[in-house]
Amino acid sequence: MSSPVDQTENYTFNCSMNSSLLRCNLISKCHTTRARVLTVGLPHYSIDTPQFMPVGTQGSMKGITPTQLENIGCQIILANTYHLGNRPGVDVLKAAGGLHSFMGWNRALLTDSGGFQMVSLLDLSEVSEEGVKFEDPHRPGSMSLLTPERSIAIQEVIGADIAMQLDDVVHTSVTGPRVAEAMRRSVRWLDRCMKSHSKDVQQVLFPIIQGGLDHELRDECLEEMIRRNAYGYAIGGLSGGEEKRIFWRIVSQCTEVLPADKPRYLMGVGYPLDLVICSALGCDMFDCVYPTRTGRIGTALVDTGTLDLYKSVYKTDMEPIDSDCPCMTCRTYTRAYLHCVQSESVSCHLVTIHNLTYQIRLMERIRNSILNNCFPQFVQEFMYRMFADKIFPEWVVEALESVGIKL
Repeated sequence: MSSPVDQTENYTFNCSMNSSLLRCNLISKCHTTRARVLTVGLPHYSIDTPQFMPVGTQGSMKGITPTQLENIGCQIILANTYHLGNRPGVDVLKAAGGLHSFMGWNRALLTDSGGFQMVSLLDLSEVSEEGVKFEDPHRPGSMSLLTPERSIAIQEVIGADIAMQLDDVVHTSVTGPRVAEAMRRSVRWLDRCMKSHSKDVQQVLFPIIQGGLDHELRDECLEEMIRRNAYGYAIGGLSGGEEKRIFWRIVSQCTEVLPADKPRYLMGVGYPLDLVICSALGCDMFDCVYPTRTGRIGTALVDTGTLDLYKSVYKTDMEPIDSDCPCMTCRTYTRAYLHCVQSESVSCHLVTIHNLTYQIRLMERIRNSILNNCFPQFVQEFMYRMFADKIFPEWVVEALESVGIKL
């Protein structure tokens, strides 16, 4: 990746931690928005941002292999500490030499700490200052306690390049004292995570900014966590069904304050529209199950939105999903074929390959437009394709206008 020399800036860290574990270089900045291109050097692989991370919860994705992920340009994937701790378990991962070796993946890995399961497994969990107790959904009555220290210990065995702190997560619909309690507990748990994180492990630790939809709580959390001087920061507690007009303002509030010399990771966000807008707002990393989950039900991602390939309209359609897409699916198969094999496992495989290729190429297009000083024009053209009638959602207009892009 190349750019004008005067736009390249090498950031260094003043942390007491080993900064060789994460080397963050600013390659280019958009002159209008907060969008930027970074290279982030990690122990196993250097990634380019803005970057999308596919989700391989237990070190795998339905319908696609690690080699295929490499072939479509995937640089980093996300796995989940809670689920990997249950299956295959720490002993197996330790014997395998970590998740990279276990799953045959040579590029970067990020592990979620298990905090999100406080929301997704709400009926099976109980949180206290010590940690969170889970009932195993596959073994009713079997309880386990996930503490900040335990989460870090599992992530060290997994061997992810980026480990996430265990945070106290509440759903975005929750209001009142519980939101403040969860935010402040997340700060305390961060301190416990940092204390227990081994300095001998080739791994960096990211805090997670919490505070729900309350701007004052977000400010308090930002101040506390920035003071800890971490390698990078995640924005958590969003993408839970909150109104988009609130969502983008919380994202913008965080990116405006988070250190410019550290990666900013927006958790759980993966709709193409959100990726474009949140890149403009200054986010660098994203993850979501959206492209793989929709691929498994025959829904293909394109710039104009989605194609439901199971609909009868595609029964005789001899066009590829996207004629501009270089993926194996689009080079080889028609929409009619994908409609025909909808009940076969091959359908999941082929549409998943396309959807992940689409997401990865979208991020590459975002990066290239920043490098070529035309990101605002790229955003406008993307919006005109997605909203051909030029009737844009109000939140989209407001979010883009806040960083100088008019539709």
